[in-house]
Amino acid sequence: MNFWEKVTGSDLTREWKAFEARAAALPDDHRAAWEQIKAHLFPHGDFTGRNLLPILDAALGLLEVAAADGQSVHEVLGDDIQGFCTALAGGKEARTYRDRWREQLNRNVARKLSRLGG
Repeated sequence: MNFWEKVTGSDLTREWKAFEARAAALPDDHRAAWEQIKAHLFPHGDFTGRNLLPILDAALGLLEVAAADGQSVHEVLGDDIQGFCTALAGGKEARTYRDRWREQLNRNVARKLSRLGG
């Protein structure tokens, strides 16, 4: 990836189009699980979402293999897709973008308050 692709995000667009093309070939229940996986993993992404690309690629690969083997989504992911995604993202202690933004806001407010009080 060169600098221009990183700045414009064209590499991400290309990756997402490839993901969606792969997902379109999945059976309906696997495609629905893919949509749920994306929805549950997005909060764990950074500003651009680049950190999620390897995780999403692996999850989509798992769904593709399961579909090719004739396994149902329930057999592969179980009943708790959100729990599966949490485990993929690093467990219950994994920080989301909301956690990072909240910490940044708290630091900024504390800094401003310390300037007023000092």
